[in-house]
Amino acid sequence: MANKNVAKKPVARRNRKNIDKGAAHIHSSFNNTIVTITDTNGNTISWGSAGGQGFKGSRKSTPFAAGEVAEKAAKEAMEHGLKTVEVYVKGPGAGRESAIRSLQAAGLEISSIKDVTPIPHNGCRPPKRRRV
Repeated sequence: MANKNVAKKPVARRNRKNIDKGAAHIHSSFNNTIVTITDTNGNTISWGSAGGQGFKGSRKSTPFAAGEVAEKAAKEAMEHGLKTVEVYVKGPGAGRESAIRSLQAAGLEISSIKDVTPIPHNGCRPPKRRRV
């Protein structure tokens, strides 16, 4: 049996950083949306994904799920004192615009929006067309 007298490790508390400017990276694919909010150096302050919010299957790729994820990440970042963000959007997913709107609705000031979707110079063969 396991020893019950195992000493508990001290739990590291999240220290409250005081950051006013940052960047919001929105990765919106066909299957999921991931929002990461970083400081100006690129260190992660908060993040969230549609799957981590409790959405499963095809509901992860909806604009509603993207909005919920962005709102949660923004509120968590604002606890660290974040006020303004530059938004970097990557990917072709449905949650791009709704995630940006949710960041703004949560109270973050958006200074710029940049599309950083990687575009191949005729690299890998794309997936075959969907037949629905």
